[in-house]
Amino acid sequence: MRITVRVAATTATALIAALSLTACQGDGAESAAASKASAGASTGQEPASKPSTLPSEASPSAAPPSASPSRQPQKQSRPSPRQGTRPTTGAKDDGPVTTACTGATAKVVVSKVSRPVNHLLLTVTNTGSRACNAYGAPFVGFDDAQAPVRVLEESRPQAVVTLAPGDSAYASVTLSGERGGDPDAHGRTVRKVSVHFAPGDGSGGSVGSGRTVAAPSGTYADDDATVTYWQREMDQALTF
Repeated sequence: MRITVRVAATTATALIAALSLTACQGDGAESAAASKASAGASTGQEPASKPSTLPSEASPSAAPPSASPSRQPQKQSRPSPRQGTRPTTGAKDDGPVTTACTGATAKVVVSKVSRPVNHLLLTVTNTGSRACNAYGAPFVGFDDAQAPVRVLEESRPQAVVTLAPGDSAYASVTLSGERGGDPDAHGRTVRKVSVHFAPGDGSGGSVGSGRTVAAPSGTYADDDATVTYWQREMDQALTF
């Protein structure tokens, strides 16, 4: 009877010990899990029980290579006018000018100037459609005189004066010389002035038709009158 009771007591003691051990192991496991969770929280890591990675989303397919922009159609440039050219408004360029100016294609104006005194100014303007040359000096006559006025040789220019349509050339007439007022100089009042043009061959005669215009009022000339060669500038003509 004592043996049965002692066995029962021993069995009960062992059972209590086993239960106590199991309880301690459970408390230890919970404590370890709590410690691990606390450590994970302090390091910013998620608990080990949570999946480390979220379900992977389908990664977007690689973007197709960007197509190179299509070449813009080049604008067709308009042909620009050639440099240094202008619309032709006058005569056609036929090469070197060899045509002499004449009364048929030129206008002549005779005017009196204040400086120098005792001078007339002749202005010839090309009114034609082609360029012409004012060769040499004009043949100037007063009224019905048989001989033209003497040409002042020292006024010869370095080159022939070429007149494009609308251009002008100039010559000056000295009405009297050193004998001004001397009866032997045969002075007279001039009413008309005739102008003829020289040819390019230097033959000494005139070419084509001339021009006759009224002389400025009070024009007085004598046999010592002279005329210059045609000049390109008015000031050049009036220096003689």
